[in-house]
Amino acid sequence: MKARLFTLATGGATFLAVAMVFVILGNIVWHGIGQISPHFVFGGTKEGMFDAATAGVFPMIFGTLALVLLMTLGVVPVGVTTAVYLNEYARSHSPVTRVIRGAINNLAGVPSIVFGLFGLGFFVQFVGGGLDNMFYGGQLHYRKPALIWASATMAVMTLPVVIVATEEALKAVPKGLREASLALGATKLETIWKIVLPEALPGVITGAILAIGRGAGEVAPIMFTGAAYYLAHLPTNWTDQFMHLGYHVFVLSTQSPDIERTKPILYGSVLVLLAVTFLLNLAGVLVRARIRSRMRHG
Repeated sequence: MKARLFTLATGGATFLAVAMVFVILGNIVWHGIGQISPHFVFGGTKEGMFDAATAGVFPMIFGTLALVLLMTLGVVPVGVTTAVYLNEYARSHSPVTRVIRGAINNLAGVPSIVFGLFGLGFFVQFVGGGLDNMFYGGQLHYRKPALIWASATMAVMTLPVVIVATEEALKAVPKGLREASLALGATKLETIWKIVLPEALPGVITGAILAIGRGAGEVAPIMFTGAAYYLAHLPTNWTDQFMHLGYHVFVLSTQSPDIERTKPILYGSVLVLLAVTFLLNLAGVLVRARIRSRMRHG
């Protein structure tokens, strides 16, 4: 009897969670699908920012994709290298290793708004100001909100996700493969590079997918480090500011002079943001599946 009640309770909780997801998605699709059109997806003008008839979100899509790409290029190498050190080189009971793991766990629990303030103070003011003083005689080039600083901030925020996912993938590689490689005369570095990392690659991609999923929708870290209210052009350099779908949703929901008139644009922008995030994740999943298939048949 108790087992049945427990099964019923857990099943009911699962159904409730799944139902809420479908309710949220259904609400967004119901109110936003009417706004989707070729002009809305591929257009975007200042005059029509709050006008459902002329609004477009292509600059926001472009900025979101550019942010995710630069963030991924920054976080994956650092996260994978850190995971390799912790799993392959560091002693598990060493005080240094414990400090590193504690720092990673604490980093994962820091609120996203704190990362935004950190990015403003460290990347924009300290690093950007240092580069301007060193190479440009103090002229303003890097000491300002920019795509590169927003991407670096997002990379720091998603770093624990990549480290944990990669480390778990490395732990799943059989110890016998390492021992066999070393027995055949390979060095430890060669073993890691040619045996361990290829075997753990699907797990590494999983970490990248999780990082992309979180990075594509975060707004607080980029508000101070690169996102712009409106730009009349697409960013052409990593020192330019950019528009972002999540920040655009924030602007529409807080700065609109007529919220009822803006609701279709708001729902349409949210729907596009969900679609972009889904497609980015889908691309990662397909790449991971292809790699696993090659490894299985290789």
